[in-house]
Amino acid sequence: MALVSDREMRRLNRLWRRKDRTTDVLAFVQEGPARNLLGDVVISLPAARRQARERGHSLQDELAVLLIHGILHLRGYDHEPGGRKARRMRRQEAALWKVLQER
Repeated sequence: MALVSDREMRRLNRLWRRKDRTTDVLAFVQEGPARNLLGDVVISLPAARRQARERGHSLQDELAVLLIHGILHLRGYDHEPGGRKARRMRRQEAALWKVLQER
C-alpha cells in the first residue's frame, strides 16, 4: 500500500484510467509470474482525511475501509458497472469491515 497526495493520485488516475481527476483509492493488479502478490493499492491521504471527517470516523478507520476496497478490486470485484456487481462488492466490504471491528 502506498499513501500519496491528491496531485499524485490525479496523475496516476489520468495515466492509468484516463480520468483527469483525483480519487480516493486505486488498485493495480500484479502482472507476471509472482502468483503470491495480488498487486498494489494506492490511497490518497488527503482524500482519506476528508472522507474520515465527512463520515465521522478516524483516519485509521478510513484507511482500513479504503484498503479493503482496493484489495477487493485486486481480487476482481468491481462496483463501477453498478447493479448486482456493486451490491456484491458492498456486501463483501461490509463483511470484511465487520471482521476488523470484532478484533
